[in-house]
Amino acid sequence: MIPDALTQGQFDTVYNFLSLVIAAQLFTAVFLTFGLSRILPRYRLAITVAIVVCGIAAYHYFRIFDSFKAAFVSDSVGGAGGYTAAVGESFNEGYRYVDWLLTVPLLLLELIAILALARKVQNGLIVRLMVAAGLMIILGYPGEISGDNGIRGIFGLLSTIPFAYILFVLFRQLSKSLASQPASVRGTLSRLRYLLLLSWGVYPIAYLLPLLNIAGSDAWVAKQVGYSVADIVAKAIYALIIFYVARMKSYDDDPEFARVELSKEDAPAVLAK
Repeated sequence: MIPDALTQGQFDTVYNFLSLVIAAQLFTAVFLTFGLSRILPRYRLAITVAIVVCGIAAYHYFRIFDSFKAAFVSDSVGGAGGYTAAVGESFNEGYRYVDWLLTVPLLLLELIAILALARKVQNGLIVRLMVAAGLMIILGYPGEISGDNGIRGIFGLLSTIPFAYILFVLFRQLSKSLASQPASVRGTLSRLRYLLLLSWGVYPIAYLLPLLNIAGSDAWVAKQVGYSVADIVAKAIYALIIFYVARMKSYDDDPEFARVELSKEDAPAVLAK
């Protein structure tokens, strides 16, 4: 449940984390846009998808940020006191779910695209994972907005089924594809499996806070911080890793491209791998 009041420290914590997410998503999208020409065309779809994901996230965090500022107000000079829920305003949790409904399927597409799997394998993965992603978000939303822990628990359990399925398929597919990937990116892709588990694992923990008897404003602030950190890792940092993989695979595919892109000192070492 959205609290009726926040301390100054709690308000500032949420305010600053929302601002951090906006900056992370927005400028990651800008960086990737300028970096598109630094990879081969066959890998640009993955990075274009990453740009779209970060752009969508930045837009929704602007909306979340505005909703938060409108929902909590202070009568203290300089905002140095507590904040109370504004009359006629409410913090809109729905923005996150609209964002996830759009970005989670795209995140999956981003990973599948960079692996450059056979077309038949790609198509099968996309269909299965997109359906599972949609179910995960749709089933989680009723529990998120409910003040009843029973309802929250039921929908949380239901949404966990496609959530676990997605992670299982991604982890297995990443593991299977390692042998066919260039040596220069195998270690990165291997570690990416665990980054997926770590970053995606924050979402259910934040979701379950009310069910763990962690209630009140502290739980709500912790949930907002948890979701914010998870979104930075799962979108911005994830996108930068995908960009790195695209660069390394571009060098491996086209030695001449590598010679142009890399310094004289780095090129021989990378081309020798």
